[in-house]
Amino acid sequence: MFKKISQTDDHASPRLSISQIEEAAKTIDKVFMNTPQYVAESLSEILGVRTVVKMEIANPIRCFKGRGADFVIANLAAGSKVITASAGNLGQAMAYACRRRGVELTVYASVNANTLKIERMRALGANVILHGIDFDAAKIEAKRVANASSYIMVEDGREQKLSEGAGSIAVELMCFPEKIDTVLVALGNGAMLGGMAQYIKAKFPDTEVIGVAATGAPCMEQSWRTNEIVETEQINTIADGIGTRIPIPEALEDIRVVIDDILLVEDDQMIQGMQLAYHHLGVVLEPSGAAGIAALLANPKRFQGRTVATILCGGNLTVEQMSCWLN
Repeated sequence: MFKKISQTDDHASPRLSISQIEEAAKTIDKVFMNTPQYVAESLSEILGVRTVVKMEIANPIRCFKGRGADFVIANLAAGSKVITASAGNLGQAMAYACRRRGVELTVYASVNANTLKIERMRALGANVILHGIDFDAAKIEAKRVANASSYIMVEDGREQKLSEGAGSIAVELMCFPEKIDTVLVALGNGAMLGGMAQYIKAKFPDTEVIGVAATGAPCMEQSWRTNEIVETEQINTIADGIGTRIPIPEALEDIRVVIDDILLVEDDQMIQGMQLAYHHLGVVLEPSGAAGIAALLANPKRFQGRTVATILCGGNLTVEQMSCWLN
């Protein structure tokens, strides 16, 4: 399906607020803040690029989404009831934030969702309902139920505070003592890329910001490149964290003029990136968490001579996945 993305003046105020991103960096639950960031020397040698990694897996839910979830829930009225859809990581983040603040949460996930993530959402107190063959099918049902009830729908990529909370990653990253030439950000629904890019381009306009999506889930890349809403019939990737087939227009508008490019990476490149992170950094990444490393593997000449930062944004794998992929 094709639908034209609305055109706006490149200098118009963005949907996302720099002041709100900065507010998020001050007020989000401290357990998600000030994650380690450093030059990964042995990884840099292998990749041939000076590589800065930011460890967004060093928190209770092992992914970056706790930042945005906490910022959303902190701004809801007491007694609110919330519905969201998730491949697993946002659901965990929302469950953690809702449990902390006494908010009732229902999460819709695909029948094929990662079993570890489903178990963790339930353990954190969420009511998890499995529906549909993929994330987008689950989200369509979640929105239908929310529209017919008093629940508040929190949609990744559309909810501003999710993106602004994720933007706090950039506030920390850009305090790095060396100049960062390029930032690579995994791209699924677009919350992390949108929030980070808004802040980076406002404060450090010479820094290149690049999204990284899966070749088997290219709807955001195709939509951004053509300035059309491009839906795909299915996804074909192991990277459930970035496996979307229906773009969100608001998220595309958020990134439209503030990113420099979107790169596509293959599943085997993400697996190789996961293995490099495991052996050289001592960390477990899920495929989407290794998307930035995969982009460096896929484009060895493009980033030569540059200092490149990548966000290690998720590390939730089942025992079976670890056995299969981290050999």
